[in-house]
Amino acid sequence: MSVVINTNVAANQAATNLGNANAILQKSLNRLSSGKRIVSPADDAGGLAVSMKMEASIKRADAANTNVANAVSFLQTQDGALDTAGQVLDRINELKTLSSDVTKSDDDKADYNKEFTALKSQLTSLSTEKFNGVDMFSSGSTVGTLAVGTSEDGTQTVNISKAGLADNVSAITAATDLASLATTDATSAITNVASSRAQNGAESGRLQYASTQLTNTSNNLAAANSRIAYVDVAKDSAQFAKYNVLVQAGTAMTAQANSSAQSALKLLNG
Repeated sequence: MSVVINTNVAANQAATNLGNANAILQKSLNRLSSGKRIVSPADDAGGLAVSMKMEASIKRADAANTNVANAVSFLQTQDGALDTAGQVLDRINELKTLSSDVTKSDDDKADYNKEFTALKSQLTSLSTEKFNGVDMFSSGSTVGTLAVGTSEDGTQTVNISKAGLADNVSAITAATDLASLATTDATSAITNVASSRAQNGAESGRLQYASTQLTNTSNNLAAANSRIAYVDVAKDSAQFAKYNVLVQAGTAMTAQANSSAQSALKLLNG
């Protein structure tokens, strides 16, 4: 092998190997310190694009899940009002029966009617209840349903009902007193409220399943995105250790290669 001074091939090759090993070491260091597999677009341009779209989908799924949870709260609040309405109607039914007792005086019946009047006002008040400013019950021109998005892309919705409480108890509130209230109207109002509660329960159950699906979607998207965007710590730790040794070895060999030219000087001095 020729011994030359102007070109130190061994040193150049060692320096090249050292540069390559150091570049990979720095990339591994950046990944481990950031926790990301894609630190810059150049690391994986296609993967970066896919990851960005997945992250947007995850945020949409989480936002939709929040909306579904709020809709469930809406229905739970509505059901609370319906439950109260049912209790009021039970009492009105009781008053209707008590007022028909032949042993009751006109004064007794007047007292029953005072309570009946107060209970009618309570039914009217319940029918105007709101949830965060949104009517919980429909009446007249009020929209009877609300569409709740149940998918991250917004293509699927579930309609929840604004129960027609005012309409369901209209025969009760229209009665001037217990004497003018038909027993069938009172029992019918209870049946209508019970039906509204059953509808409420069915819609709440469906939204719970929709929430579960959104949670699964978000979790699965997050798992897929993590494989694309985030570093495999075990794998990169092993790579970091490997190239850390190579950089140290390359540094030592580059120094060794640079000193090999001294042999040529010894020949000249000999």
